[in-house]
Amino acid sequence: MRSVTPGTGDEHPAAPAGADGDGSADRPAPAGADATPATRRDEIAAGLARVEAEIAEACRAAGRHREELTLVAVSKTYPASDVRLLAGLGITDVGENRDQEASAKARDCADLGLRWHFIGQLQTNKARSVAGYADVVHSVDRPRLVTALSREALAAGRRITCLVQVALDGDPARGGARPEEVEALADAVAGAGGLALGGVMAVAPLGEDPGRAFARLREIARSVRDAHPEAVVVSAGMSGDLSQAIANGATHLRVGTALLGRRKPFVR
Repeated sequence: MRSVTPGTGDEHPAAPAGADGDGSADRPAPAGADATPATRRDEIAAGLARVEAEIAEACRAAGRHREELTLVAVSKTYPASDVRLLAGLGITDVGENRDQEASAKARDCADLGLRWHFIGQLQTNKARSVAGYADVVHSVDRPRLVTALSREALAAGRRITCLVQVALDGDPARGGARPEEVEALADAVAGAGGLALGGVMAVAPLGEDPGRAFARLREIARSVRDAHPEAVVVSAGMSGDLSQAIANGATHLRVGTALLGRRKPFVR
């Protein structure tokens, strides 16, 4: 599965930078007692086939090509063994929203050559850890985080693609910069050492038609691209709103539940 991520290489956080980013903070239902690795592979393969069929149909409706899109498999709360099965089925991009879980999986799956996407709300005190494995950070939403990621990326000798997360409902409490703050934040990322401005990311606000929300994101992405032509990524669309995201120019789709199954509530 080909990727179009610029710079280095495409539901949410414990609290949403937008959740599957699929919105749930939950863990997978256990397989039956007689389950085997082969049956789990079949389950994931079937989920992937359904997702690919939905993407293909949405591309046809929007007059787009499948090669324009990167599918990011969101493996939060699922084991590293599922990531290995996904890789065996052709997935190259994996998303996580909690640093502790993501860093462990990245180590366990280091031999697979995957591109790791951090999609959850990110505290500055986690920047060092995330900079050690993430190739793309989707949730850059404030100047302090730009500074922290730049410092840690330079210290690690890495270049990290960053997406400015947009709060389409104007409420940064759920993660994301207000639309009027996006251009200045994009400028800050573009000028920071160790970072590459990739584009923008958003989650459709709860209760709003995703198509209308993603249409606003499309316009914001165009403004960012006018100033930074290399910033071509639009990370939008999860298990429940893929078609609306594709119709509005998404380049990266963050899909968890539709690939890996419904999660049970996460218990600490």
